[in-house]
Amino acid sequence: MSKLPIAMMLVAAFGLAACANPDRFGANGANDASRNGGGVSSGVIPGSVDDPTSTAYFNQRVGDRVLFAVDQSSLSPEARTVLDGQAQWLMTNSDYMAVIEGHADEQGTREYNLALGARRANAVMEYLVSRGVSQSRLKFVSYGKERPIEICSEEACYAKNRRAVTVIAAGSLMG
Repeated sequence: MSKLPIAMMLVAAFGLAACANPDRFGANGANDASRNGGGVSSGVIPGSVDDPTSTAYFNQRVGDRVLFAVDQSSLSPEARTVLDGQAQWLMTNSDYMAVIEGHADEQGTREYNLALGARRANAVMEYLVSRGVSQSRLKFVSYGKERPIEICSEEACYAKNRRAVTVIAAGSLMG
């Protein structure tokens, strides 16, 4: 009998044995960074929501937006909590720049909403600077009511559109 089929059977058996242990990455799966010391070597996919240096992590885990009350540009306690996380993330990941987009709901004139969006974005930027983020890494823009995320004439939609969104990107700010 040839040794090749035996060798192939051994390789297949070892391969199946490697797949037979469902807990080989620990009770919390492959992404338990605390067990493995974090970083890429722990099984975290670079750029994924589990990678604490990624934009996906910033957007989903830290939170990229804060909401405002009607005609307001002052920050709520909930907004400050989100922005504290953003500031900490930006301080840790100094290669990223941020553009803060200010938005408004569809109520009011175009000019009024552009000004309101600018006040909201500026309030976020000033808060981030007060938490230690360099102003040279931040920029803001107002879209007023021009870029709604919800399109309907109900308060639930308006509430989602009254926001400031922190958009991060690696490198320098353009424009």
